[in-house]
Amino acid sequence: MSAEDLLIDRDRLGPGVVEVTFNRPERRNAFTRAMYGALRALCEELAEDRSVRVVVLRGAGGKAFAAGNEISDFLEADAVAYENWIRELLEMLWALPQVTIAAIDGVCVGGGLAVATHCDLRVATASSRFGYPIARTLGNALSGSIVYRCAATFGEPLTREMLLASRLVSADRAYSVGAVVASVEDAAALDAEVAAIVDGIAQASRVTIEVTKHQLLSRARVAEASPEGEEELLRSVYTGEDFAEGVRAFLAKEKPAFGR
Repeated sequence: MSAEDLLIDRDRLGPGVVEVTFNRPERRNAFTRAMYGALRALCEELAEDRSVRVVVLRGAGGKAFAAGNEISDFLEADAVAYENWIRELLEMLWALPQVTIAAIDGVCVGGGLAVATHCDLRVATASSRFGYPIARTLGNALSGSIVYRCAATFGEPLTREMLLASRLVSADRAYSVGAVVASVEDAAALDAEVAAIVDGIAQASRVTIEVTKHQLLSRARVAEASPEGEEELLRSVYTGEDFAEGVRAFLAKEKPAFGR
């Protein structure tokens, strides 16, 4: 990973606020293994840092929060183990004592959507789009807990639409179901909305926030646990013909021809 691929700023948004920027705009901020590793290390640090009250995550470039993962990383390791490692990171992000805010400007799909749904709050520009079009692109599958977190955020009907119909959901539709707290006009309005939320959190009771987050996390761990036997199911997907064809087509910049 380039040192510039994931930027961490502790000063720009004010005291007690950490800003994380996914900084690969030429790749629509697609996550690399190294970026996930850096985010994991930050989560481990923040879990013990009571001087930080808010974490803001965003993508650079104005076109994407993050557009999935770098596919080559799945080919260079055990794909199921890598999927589980990502899931563990997402659970760490969800469990942070700080309030986490995803500031979304552009496409938020695949791994990007997984990160956003594991934040406490989401704010988006009106042009942003959300989804998991993996059935039409890679032919892989998500960990059950990631699917359930999406359903808890967007509701089951929109989650089914994202995954079964491979359709992207607009920011206005996301706002209508409460998945984002605001759908704003542009990047400047996005910054203003995030600043207003951060200011409100700075004046709030830390005890109330931490206890509430603990209660919600406890509920989610029961309701959103992956089903028994999922690893074997995912392994059959990642070693199957559809995923192999999806990767081939993705790297060749072609439309995949999945088996029927």
